[in-house]
Amino acid sequence: MNLIAQHPYFKVERTVTGTEQFEIEHDRIIYLYNDKVVTQNREFPINIVMDFSYRKIANQGGILYLHTLQGVYTYIVKSSPEAFINAYRAYFK
Repeated sequence: MNLIAQHPYFKVERTVTGTEQFEIEHDRIIYLYNDKVVTQNREFPINIVMDFSYRKIANQGGILYLHTLQGVYTYIVKSSPEAFINAYRAYFK
C-alpha cells in the first residue's frame, strides 16, 4: 500500500437549535493508494474506481467527483484537485 496522492476536502455539518442554525466545517483528506482510495468514512478498492473529475464553482473551490462501479461520490474542495486527478490518471490509465 503506497500513497500516490492526497487532497483536502471538507464536510459541512448543519445543526439547528430552537432559534439558530450552525454550520461546522470538518476538514478531511482523500487518499489515493496503489490499491485503494480512502476517505473519512469510505474505502474504495482501486478495481472499482473508474475515474475522477472536477467542477469548479465560482470562486469557492468546487466539487471532486469520484466515479466508481457503485456510483458517483462527491467531495467539496476549496482548491483545485488537478494534481490529484493527474496522479490517478498517470498511475492507472
